[in-house]
Amino acid sequence: MLRSLEDQSVDLLDIIIVDGSDIPLRGGLNEFEDLPIRYVRCFPPSATKQRNEGIRTVSPEAEYVGFLDDDVILEPGALLAMREFWQSSANNIGGAAFNMTNHPPLLISRLKRSILVRRLGLYSGEIGKVPPSGFQTAIGRVSEDVFVDWLPSGAAIWRRSVFERYRFDEWFEGYSYLEDLEFSYRMRKDYRLAVVAKARYQHFPSPLGRGSSFVFGRREVRNRLYFVRKNPPLSLLRCCLALVLRMAMSLWLSVREMRSEYLARAAGNLLEISRALVLGTDDLGRVKG
Repeated sequence: MLRSLEDQSVDLLDIIIVDGSDIPLRGGLNEFEDLPIRYVRCFPPSATKQRNEGIRTVSPEAEYVGFLDDDVILEPGALLAMREFWQSSANNIGGAAFNMTNHPPLLISRLKRSILVRRLGLYSGEIGKVPPSGFQTAIGRVSEDVFVDWLPSGAAIWRRSVFERYRFDEWFEGYSYLEDLEFSYRMRKDYRLAVVAKARYQHFPSPLGRGSSFVFGRREVRNRLYFVRKNPPLSLLRCCLALVLRMAMSLWLSVREMRSEYLARAAGNLLEISRALVLGTDDLGRVKG
């Protein structure tokens, strides 16, 4: 990620590394002497806390604030394309994401975009939308600039002034999941959100990033319910229907692909859905354990 920043033609005011690793990695930054790096330690790790800490650390004179995950590589010219977008953008643009050029294929995409699923408000056939269920549609690779309902925060630039009102919700802990959806979806009530086609990047996530499939299955139900409950008029009923459909998809994939991780993910889904039925969705959205 840092080497891809070295190859950009745009000078940056600050590069703030917010390190949440078990072993501090500050010593490895010495080889990037030409980059204006500032190092901040934030432990234990949390995507929301680390981003909020970065926001607090940014120089006062910065007009725009960007986030780049450590597994992102900007393609040459990406920052220049992003700067040109912002120079011509209206004041109601709050955030703009880079364009992922190696987005993985969507699983069971026909089912997600079927007429019945769309009419029930569980999913959308358009990119970057958030239907009543609260299940965002993927953005993927775009061929022209588009406006969307939400933005991933792993590679995006934000107008500095939006942070006077909006911060990442630190209810989302650790790996987090959906914290970028919750952050940007709230913001879209006051600002427009864009994806800049010429600002290209690639994403190389670690296969261990989400933890075990069972734990992730629990997290995706719990966090989705929290997001929907926090953001009316999204529908808890439609969210629950979509969660059951998501669990059924994992069960089907476990059979089709003969992969145990899909079965473990479905088991995690089932546990949290069962807890929602017992505790009620309002209580579950506040429970982290």
